Amino acid sequence: MDIKIVILICGLFFSLFMGKTQDDNCWPGFRGNQKLTGFTNVQLPESFKLLWTFKTEDKIKSSPVVCDGYIYIGSNDGKIYSISEKGDLNWSYLAETSVEAPPMLLDGKVYAGSLEGKLFALDAKSGELLWTYTTEGQISGSSGWIDSPDKKSKWIITGSYDFFLHCVDARTGEVIWKYEADNYINGAPATNGELAVFGGCDGYLHMVSVADGELNDKIEIGTYIAASAAIDGNFAFFGNYDGVFYCVDIKTKKILWEYSGGGEIIGSPAVSKDKVIIGARDKNVYCFNRVDGSIAWKFKTLGKVESSPVITKDKVVIASCDGRIYILDLKTGEKIWSYEIGSPISGTPAIVKDRIIVGAEDGRVYCFGQW
Repeated sequence: MDIKIVILICGLFFSLFMGKTQDDNCWPGFRGNQKLTGFTNVQLPESFKLLWTFKTEDKIKSSPVVCDGYIYIGSNDGKIYSISEKGDLNWSYLAETSVEAPPMLLDGKVYAGSLEGKLFALDAKSGELLWTYTTEGQISGSSGWIDSPDKKSKWIITGSYDFFLHCVDARTGEVIWKYEADNYINGAPATNGELAVFGGCDGYLHMVSVADGELNDKIEIGTYIAASAAIDGNFAFFGNYDGVFYCVDIKTKKILWEYSGGGEIIGSPAVSKDKVIIGARDKNVYCFNRVDGSIAWKFKTLGKVESSPVITKDKVVIASCDGRIYILDLKTGEKIWSYEIGSPISGTPAIVKDRIIVGAEDGRVYCFGQW
């Protein structure tokens, strides 16, 4: 079967099933789901107003996660915060060093890594420390999670600058396995329940069995893969530090299409049934046709785009280092709405129902809505 037909069929399955499995009240991880697709079926309104801000004590590079009316985010002030839907502090936990990695929510617990290389498990309601796991390098990317092979427990997978992808028991923090790459692991691992797929500063896309941490295969890309890949079906989408964007078949280990000519890519893509969207440091947001990699549209911001986009039902939400957050039309790329925060935004927005939440380098968390 022609590969373009296969990609198209996978896109149809995406549209049928992806949006139905996500709770519109929850954005539990950095990209909304385990596959890191940055997609939600939420129908956003055409415009927003600023509802509130919450001030931390240093810049925010972390991305928020949201569930059950509470927002969780890290700050360079060395704390992990829990904030109510009205912008009030619920609790804060002192991690002591900067928390740039986005937290992850799972079964009433918050998991977040610090630049000291510690992975913290906290009770989501109280902020009580449940356990700490220590790596030998900084943790810059979000954790992911997988079921154990016997489905009786859940495991947390986290990349570190010690070159290892670490897998630990979600309940106890005890190590299950470790996989060693050849350089720093900066992004978050995407998983389909069988493989963990992630890029490394060693210039490879790694595919690791989640059951035992053994290498399934890896594809040489040639330069740093600074951010996370998104996977859907047999396809992985990601960009590298040279500004090349790829679609790879993780089953056949072949590069299906690539695009070069943009700026450095340090964010992660968003994937829908027929489109793939990524931002770059050349100030542009690129929308590719998923089947063949041709450009459907591009939108130019006024600053570098280091944040990762989010695709909603018919819109795209993206932040820029120009200090603005944008809503674009998914079909055309035309600007629908924007808001000038006035401070660079490198983190990724969280989307729930009619809310957009994002952190900025002025140390504030911003919540937009229609109250």
